[in-house]
Amino acid sequence: MEQQASEPTETRELSQVLRDSGYRKLLVLATLLGVPLSLLAFGFLTLEHAAQNGLWEHLPHQLGYADPPWWWPLPLLAVAGPAVAWVVTRLPGNGGHIPAQGMVAGPPAPSAVPGIVVAGLASLALGAVLGPEAPLTAMGAGLALMTVRSARRADSPRLVAVLAATGSAAAVATVFGSPIVAAVLIIELAGIGGPSLFALILPCLLAAGVGALVFTGFGALTGLDTGGLALPSVPPSETPGVGDFLWGVPLAAVIACVVVAAMTFGSKLADWVMQRTAMRIVLCAVVVGVLLASYGLVTGRSPGEAALSGQATLAELAADPHAWPVSALIWLFLFKGLAWTVSLAALRGGAVFPALLLGSALATACSGFPGFGVTSGLAVGLAAATAAVMRLPVTGTILAVLLLGTEAPGQVALIIVSSVVSFVVGELVRSGRSAAASKSAEPPTHPAPTTV
Repeated sequence: MEQQASEPTETRELSQVLRDSGYRKLLVLATLLGVPLSLLAFGFLTLEHAAQNGLWEHLPHQLGYADPPWWWPLPLLAVAGPAVAWVVTRLPGNGGHIPAQGMVAGPPAPSAVPGIVVAGLASLALGAVLGPEAPLTAMGAGLALMTVRSARRADSPRLVAVLAATGSAAAVATVFGSPIVAAVLIIELAGIGGPSLFALILPCLLAAGVGALVFTGFGALTGLDTGGLALPSVPPSETPGVGDFLWGVPLAAVIACVVVAAMTFGSKLADWVMQRTAMRIVLCAVVVGVLLASYGLVTGRSPGEAALSGQATLAELAADPHAWPVSALIWLFLFKGLAWTVSLAALRGGAVFPALLLGSALATACSGFPGFGVTSGLAVGLAAATAAVMRLPVTGTILAVLLLGTEAPGQVALIIVSSVVSFVVGELVRSGRSAAASKSAEPPTHPAPTTV
């Protein structure tokens, strides 16, 4: 009875929102913002992708190397460290939020956008084990807020929230391969419901849709490549059997524990870095370079497989997982995982893309287990890693389904279960660590003296 009584109230509230002239103007503004913001995001991604190709593919070829030699990351990360340190210590906004903090962060001030762009480009192009999604969302939010005067922003926190979400949705319209993922990501991050949810959905969907059109049309017109997340080819899928679930469920839990452990340690390392920011950012960048070079030295493979966001390596792994020895996958998981942890603490970028490769590499390494298929392993790795690092199970499920493409229908059940298991385990581990930290921070209690 209570639910039936509340429904008309929610309907009236939603109707009032949709009839409000200010909200309709906001929808028009969201549509208009989608074009310039997505063009700027397109430029950022194109520049980042071109710089990566130039530094990690074309330059080694010009110097006579078929692939980057094992030592290649050392000089590049030695340059990335001072560049990021200069931005963090000299420009407004500290170059964006620390990646170890995850996806949840308030919109930056418009004055912070230049620093976010420079720090993101320096980190991502020179080999930091991070993705482009965090600089893009921050850039979109900050630029969207420039359309409103600072006094109006101070008086209208709800308008700021909607505009920031709209700008972020436009900027990341296709970086995850689909505007649907971008819109669901922003909506799930908001954590609201009822009429307020619908009020946020519409401008985010409009901005993401317009942004996707601009990305697609401008990309086709110019021939430029942004290097968005995509798996052009995946192994043929079969309907998951009992073995896929018996191996997939505990594997999803393990991936969640690894992701949470890396982000927790990265957060603690970030606190240490901020005590002497510039010097320790440079030191961390050098450590990342050493770890990436160690992967190349130990495996004899290109260190580029462990460097950068991992989206290119993920596409190669998905296209031909049998070409990867189990030992190479284990070394990739180890060295890239450590480099990702250090990058989370000191450099600038997003945490999501490398986590996708790490989860997929571990799951693919386990695909030789009896009854556990390669495609099922890929599905588990993608879903579990996304849900754990984003802390958004719906987004993790949708992203895994879209990445698997035509092979996804047979894997949907396993994807959903893996995403939920990873999310639950990750949150339990996080809450357990928080409770332990709170308990250790409490002053010791002493029993009251007794009198005889």
